[in-house]
Amino acid sequence: MATKFSQYRAVTSAHVEQRAEPRHRILVTRATVTKRGNKPAEAMLHDLSVYGCRLACAVSHGEGDKVWLALRGDQPVPATVVWNDGAHIGCRFDDPIERALVRQLTLVIC
Repeated sequence: MATKFSQYRAVTSAHVEQRAEPRHRILVTRATVTKRGNKPAEAMLHDLSVYGCRLACAVSHGEGDKVWLALRGDQPVPATVVWNDGAHIGCRFDDPIERALVRQLTLVIC
């Protein structure tokens, strides 16, 4: 039974994981982020999935910026910055990366 004190109380959102693919811990943490017309900036990769990643980067990137990520010295991966909290950026890959690359870069715990 609701009372007049609890009837309109604020409710915080639930912590629900809404990613399409789980994020994995990383073995290789060094990466570079290159924005069009700029020099590559060093970054630290924190987690990774087939669809995106989270990086710590000293260079500021705004939401919607198109960047190229070099995750392992391979071909750069095109991505879009989805969010920036000041210390980390979240990127969504333009095309999902190969699962074999994810396996090479992540620590799989069995």
